[in-house]
Amino acid sequence: MKMLSNLEGKKIILASKSPRRQQLLKGLELDFEIRTKDVDESFPDELKAEEIPLYLSKIKAAAFLSELGENELLITADTVVWINDHVMNKPESREEAIAMISELNGHEHSVYTGVSITTKDKQVSFYDHTLVTFSKLSKEEIEHYVDVYKPYDKAGAYGAQDWIGLTAIRSLRGSYFNVMGLPVDLVYRELKKF
Repeated sequence: MKMLSNLEGKKIILASKSPRRQQLLKGLELDFEIRTKDVDESFPDELKAEEIPLYLSKIKAAAFLSELGENELLITADTVVWINDHVMNKPESREEAIAMISELNGHEHSVYTGVSITTKDKQVSFYDHTLVTFSKLSKEEIEHYVDVYKPYDKAGAYGAQDWIGLTAIRSLRGSYFNVMGLPVDLVYRELKKF
């Protein structure tokens, strides 16, 4: 018997290129298809912390709204790293990636993921928050990570599931999967209500 039998007859769409999100959603035993669009991910400067990924998950959903079918359910998400009262998005260069990890190095930071689940007539948006503490890495270790793992598609220039997660994440308070890019426990709970 399948869990989430309430979704029988619904086509689930994940609007994400992230292989980590795809892997996590598969873990919920759901059949889904991937649809992606290039969406402008800029946001108003006054947004802080969780407000940023919530806003972006809604913007990503809005790009698909006009073409959603009656039986289609769309999942969009965005993850940001927040430290020292500013956001870290995806790095655009080796130098920027090294600078980001250097700022995280030896400190605690927050990871926020905003998620929107959208149908033609309903949208539910929510977020999760995880506190992550990094051990101290040497300059050589940081450069090694950036050069070998090329974390240019990751908020804060790191993936918790990569080498740096194994060597530098000292502690997590909250969902590990949220740090990977999708708080699947919350997604599951919300999907049960559809």
